[in-house]
Amino acid sequence: MTPFVIVAPAGAGRVRLLRTGDDGLPFTGPDGSGLFGAAAAVTVEGSDLARTVAVLEQAHPRWVWDDTSRWYPSLLAAGVRVERCVDLRLSHAILRHSTLTQDSELAMSLPGVFTSVAQVGVPAPASAASIHTPAPHSTLFDDLDDLDELAPSSSAGFGATDPRHSDRIPRVNGTGGTGDTDGPELDAVTDETPELAGRDHSTEDPEPDTLEIAEFRRQRDAIRTATDPSRIALLVAAESAGSLVAAEMQHAGLPWSAALHDDLLTRLLGPRPPAPGIRPARLEELLASIRTLLDDPTVNPDSPAELVKSLRRAGLNVSSTRSWELKNVDHPAIPPLLEYKKLARLLTANGWNWVDTWVREGRFHPNYIPGGVVTGRWASEGGGALQLPKQVRSAVVADPGWKLVVADAAQLEPRILAALAGDRAMAAAGRDRDLYDGIVASGAVDTRAHAKVGMLGAMYGGTTGESGRMLPRLARAYPAAIKFVEDAARVGEAGAVVTTRLGRTSPRPSDAWQDVQDEAGADNATEAARSRARSAARSWGRFTRNFVVQGTAAEWALCWISAIRRRLWLLDASTLAPTARGGAAPTAPTTPTAPATDLRLEQRPHLAFFLHDEVMVHTPAHLAEAVAEELRDAAREAGRLIFGDAPVQFPVTVAIVDSYDQAK
Repeated sequence: MTPFVIVAPAGAGRVRLLRTGDDGLPFTGPDGSGLFGAAAAVTVEGSDLARTVAVLEQAHPRWVWDDTSRWYPSLLAAGVRVERCVDLRLSHAILRHSTLTQDSELAMSLPGVFTSVAQVGVPAPASAASIHTPAPHSTLFDDLDDLDELAPSSSAGFGATDPRHSDRIPRVNGTGGTGDTDGPELDAVTDETPELAGRDHSTEDPEPDTLEIAEFRRQRDAIRTATDPSRIALLVAAESAGSLVAAEMQHAGLPWSAALHDDLLTRLLGPRPPAPGIRPARLEELLASIRTLLDDPTVNPDSPAELVKSLRRAGLNVSSTRSWELKNVDHPAIPPLLEYKKLARLLTANGWNWVDTWVREGRFHPNYIPGGVVTGRWASEGGGALQLPKQVRSAVVADPGWKLVVADAAQLEPRILAALAGDRAMAAAGRDRDLYDGIVASGAVDTRAHAKVGMLGAMYGGTTGESGRMLPRLARAYPAAIKFVEDAARVGEAGAVVTTRLGRTSPRPSDAWQDVQDEAGADNATEAARSRARSAARSWGRFTRNFVVQGTAAEWALCWISAIRRRLWLLDASTLAPTARGGAAPTAPTTPTAPATDLRLEQRPHLAFFLHDEVMVHTPAHLAEAVAEELRDAAREAGRLIFGDAPVQFPVTVAIVDSYDQAK
């Protein structure tokens, strides 16, 4: 068994490494040899950590640390990539809230250092949205192989399930995936290894337990005693793998041409102003036009409140400056005003100051936040990585001799819904074709636009307009799918929680929400109070309706990018030469100037961007076709991993381009 290695600060700039089994108990080699000597722990200088990790990584351990974003960036900077980890912070958030682990010591404990303010509170027992039991198969998450206590379910099949119950996912077995093969174990690393000579070997079990050790034990116990250990184990493994992807993408960066970006801004806005606070020429021209057409020299389109006043003074009855509302106003000042707003957003979000702040040495290095959204989706901190407008995508350009391989999952969320609900008719509609086109072909609705708006309305709770009009038709054609989201909505309206396919659980409504419901239930409640309660309940129902779908889609995406990460690393690196950034890659297999294992992450095909259901890989041009096929295979792998043999396809469209704007 390959052990886990817990990483913890030891004071004075030193780092403590502790080998454990999957139960968090100290683990030593049978002959007492190796880096750890006769004990389970070793302390190294912080300056030696990267070299130590590089040697130990040969045995494919699972690194356990409090926060990937704390430890991994310095390893990457030193050229060290790790295969697997357990991110205690991210895993804690999942295990503390999940209905699958609600009876664990971790879930019932008081908030601690691994519990952020937003994570305080233990969800009440409630519905868990799920589906059929998938069949076992090979997986990239070999962490699950060590959960020997988990007996896989023998049942399988594809059919609608009651969202108030949780079907089991059998423990995933197999060797394919993470490189956890017959390679050397930690015990094969000896004191004679030059890079590790002179380390401080402990001769006694480490004491006292560090916070990391205690937390790891609680987490493993929570998984082992979970209602469905396989589901939650897969989720925390995927979340931790995602944290590695996030750190690697931040390290490698997204290829970005500051020169092309400047040209784009100059073409749209005019030359760069000489000082901050001065409007570019094009915005000044538009402002002059707006003021003339409104006959108001005081118009300030940068202030929504002031702009509303100016528009009303001109006789335009508007309640806001939102673009959708302004587009319905017939006045000659509206077109230049809309253009001003669009260009002003570009200047604010991705203007010259943005380039100066976020782009260095030809790379955009955003700060990704895995699990930053309550459904499990990622967020970003600064730089707007998850909101790159189409206007600036032409500045995302591959290095000479390299390509961008861009893939996005087609109609991901409705396909996830079909799998969750076990809706065979909906699964068939998306078989080997665009799902919305398939819905039209089935006769449920008459146009692709109607299929899309109706399905989005079903998943997001749209009950008015076109989406509301399409919903009854979709309910007749796909009763299982529509019932699934309707049931999830009813759970939310009752103030309970729902759970995704793998076990991420929605938060409970706030105390204020509950107060509104209690007020409406009182004997002397007014009709106004009851109306407020119904409105609040419907609103929370819309949230839970979408939570199970969006949250499970986020789980699929995590499995997808994790599979991509592994597959890219295992590509035939013998065809790569370790060129400097910006250098040309060979167009045909060559003899590398250094062993393949010496190639850094950024010198190989690597993930450069991720946005919910879309990925971008930066790769030497001669490997672009191979990368494209890996992206497709990874999508199929993610579907099998979560839904087994369910007849729901998760196709991805792939484009090999020189710049991001060419992808769509």
